[in-house]
Amino acid sequence: MKSFFAYSIAAAIALTVPTAASSAPNGYRTEPMNSTDFEVIPRARQDVDGYWCAAADFARRKLGAGWQQRIYVLRGYGPSVTTGRRTAVQFSLKMPTNVPQQNSSFQAFAVGESMSVQGANGRCRAIPILR
Repeated sequence: MKSFFAYSIAAAIALTVPTAASSAPNGYRTEPMNSTDFEVIPRARQDVDGYWCAAADFARRKLGAGWQQRIYVLRGYGPSVTTGRRTAVQFSLKMPTNVPQQNSSFQAFAVGESMSVQGANGRCRAIPILR
């Protein structure tokens, strides 16, 4: 009984400590890089809509962005600088400067590509096709 109360108190303290990371409703994790830039890191799903949905959720809830605020791709698929995971996409509320020229092939997340918070939030309703 004594250990039950100790675990209960420890759990209550852990739940009250704020965390920097955020978890979007769709299971993606977001990590801030600075006051305007952040990474979206997938857990299980890795569809394009999920990244945008998580970016909109983080921009709105954590950064206080308005619905018409643009979210920009800062860097496409690559390793996470905040967690070390293999795959992450970096977003920013500021338009990236010195955007490298993109080749003509299709890229899911081209640097400088943008969408409003509202538009990205609309991607939260998309249901991935499972095969």
